[in-house]
Amino acid sequence: MPTLPRRENGRLSGRTVAILMETDYVEPEIHYYERRFAEEGATIEYLTRLWGQESITFTGHEYQVPLTVSGDLEAVDDARLRRYDAVIVPSGMVSDRLRYSENVNTLAPAVQLLQRAFAEPGVLKGIICHGMWLVSPIAEVVAGRRVTCHNNLIGDVRNMGAIYTDQDVVVDGDLVTGRSADAAHLFARTLIDLIAARTPVGSMRSRQRMLRGIGVTPQ
Repeated sequence: MPTLPRRENGRLSGRTVAILMETDYVEPEIHYYERRFAEEGATIEYLTRLWGQESITFTGHEYQVPLTVSGDLEAVDDARLRRYDAVIVPSGMVSDRLRYSENVNTLAPAVQLLQRAFAEPGVLKGIICHGMWLVSPIAEVVAGRRVTCHNNLIGDVRNMGAIYTDQDVVVDGDLVTGRSADAAHLFARTLIDLIAARTPVGSMRSRQRMLRGIGVTPQ
C-alpha cells in the first residue's frame, strides 16, 4: 500500500501514531486510517513482531491486500514510546496473532508494549473491536474503566473488570475504544480530535526540561 502524502500544516502535523499490525487485518479500516491521518498531517508507523526479519508482508482478511511492515515493536524503548501521540490496536485477527507467546509464562512482546503504553498517560491508547484481545493478558489496565468492543467480546471485557458501554466509541481518559471496524471513521475522528487538543509531545518535553532548568518541578 503506497504511503499517502501528508498534508502540510494539518492539525496533526508533527504528530506520530503507531499502529500494531499482523496478518488478517481489516483492509477498509487500515486504509481509512492511512488517508485520514495523512489528511491531518500525522505520520503513521506500523509496528509488528519481526521475528528477526527486516520486514514482514501481511495480507488483509477479505481482499488479501499486502502490507509490508518494517517497524519492530520489540525495538521500541521507553523514549521512543513516549514520542508516539497514540498507539492503535486495530480490528480483525491482528491482536489475536500478536498476543501469541512461545513461552506461556511470559507476556508476548506486543502485550508488553501495550502494558508500557498504559503506564504513559501522555500516549493515547486506541483499541477497537477485537483489539481488546491484546488487553486480556493485562486485564488490570482496563479494570474499572469504561470501554466498548465487538459484541462477541462483551463477556471478555466484563471478565477483565472493565465497564462495558453500549456505544460506538467510548473515551475514558487516555483510553479510546471502538465497537467494530464499521465504526473506524468515528474512532479515528475521536483520536484525531483528542490528539489535536493535546500539547505536542515534543513541546511538553521542552517545557519540562525548561522548568527543571530553573528548579521547578513539572506538573
